[in-house]
Amino acid sequence: MQALLGLEVQDIERILGPGEPRFRARQIYRALYRERQLDLMQISTLPLELRRELASTYSVGIPSVERRFESQDGTRRYLLALEDGKTVEAVWMPEEKRQTICISTQVGCAVGCRFCMTALLGFERNLSAGEIVGQVLAAAADNGLPVGGERLNVVMMGQGEPLLNLPNVVKATRILTDPAGCGISPRRITLSTSGIVPKIQELGHQEVRPKLAISLNASTEEMRRELMPITRKYHLKDLMEACRAYPLRPWERLTFEYVLLKGVNDSDADARRVVKLLANLKCKVNLIALNPGPEIPFDTPEEERVLAFQRIVSRAVPCFIRKPRGRDVYAACGQLKKVSL
Repeated sequence: MQALLGLEVQDIERILGPGEPRFRARQIYRALYRERQLDLMQISTLPLELRRELASTYSVGIPSVERRFESQDGTRRYLLALEDGKTVEAVWMPEEKRQTICISTQVGCAVGCRFCMTALLGFERNLSAGEIVGQVLAAAADNGLPVGGERLNVVMMGQGEPLLNLPNVVKATRILTDPAGCGISPRRITLSTSGIVPKIQELGHQEVRPKLAISLNASTEEMRRELMPITRKYHLKDLMEACRAYPLRPWERLTFEYVLLKGVNDSDADARRVVKLLANLKCKVNLIALNPGPEIPFDTPEEERVLAFQRIVSRAVPCFIRKPRGRDVYAACGQLKKVSL
């Protein structure tokens, strides 16, 4: 069955055909994304015959929760089953004034960062726009939170490299931000990339797009090549040029993420080189002390080393330490590898 999630109004108009009034497509669109109606037979605004026809031909296509892992800090890691039997992971992080969901954009990942457990999975396939949106809907439903509103942040930082699935990521973003759809502000959606230079440029030309975060993780070309093999194709110099040319919106700044690896990229000299790399950029830096995992050949630096790195960077650029969430259930950044506990 074809899934309805991932379709925009014009797509729904097309499958309904000329025999149905155009407002029916808007009713279906609203029911899926705004009202989160997961049973087509329960869309009461539609005639019964149309509901039956839709239900016999289409599925909603929302991922199902196969497993849920509960962290001591309240974080939830979801193993979500897709309609073809593949699985992806999403992470729900509750806070006092907001909720954040980290979603995947691919099944597995092809980039191969050496400090990331997801890289060990390899790459299987891209997710559709519906499978990307569906993670948000599934986790919001499981936590009893409306999708729209001011309390939900979405970060595309789970499994996969979003810019290697850009058409589906952009379509999903349009649905997530559409006031008639999920109604999430573009200010609350962030995409994290390892640095696919031509796709950064392409993203910048999109009318509707998430905020951009760059996974930096090294202060020199040589070190970045060692940690992030993608650098052999997209060099650090070219990445920084793409960042300087990126068309920021008036309210926007770039985010640079930096995973600190003990004795590898966490020295004072590294911090000073990061400052030099980011000179004259409207940006901020998020520091992430390595979240450890099996088969990862690096160690987590001590807290004082992280603080020393932050002190140097923050003299020139806003710099924050990202608090780890869900480490005990392998839900933290870089730990998504479908690990069973």
